[in-house]
Amino acid sequence: MNREKPMKKVVKTRVSVSELNIRKAAARLLTVKLVSTEIGYVQRVLGNTATQEELDAKVVAVRQMPWADIAIAD
Repeated sequence: MNREKPMKKVVKTRVSVSELNIRKAAARLLTVKLVSTEIGYVQRVLGNTATQEELDAKVVAVRQMPWADIAIAD
């Protein structure tokens, strides 16, 4: 008799896209710190909350982006 376990539903919790959470993600994923312009970009793009996976992906991606795409023109 082959009994399969029911699959658990994966719940993706949302985290605050705060400066502290962005800095923590950068420290965990990168070898360098993000500057304030990069942190501001991540906050603008993601909004107030995001999943941890979304936050991690954006933190890694922002380092590869051209500066003109990140910075806000005065």
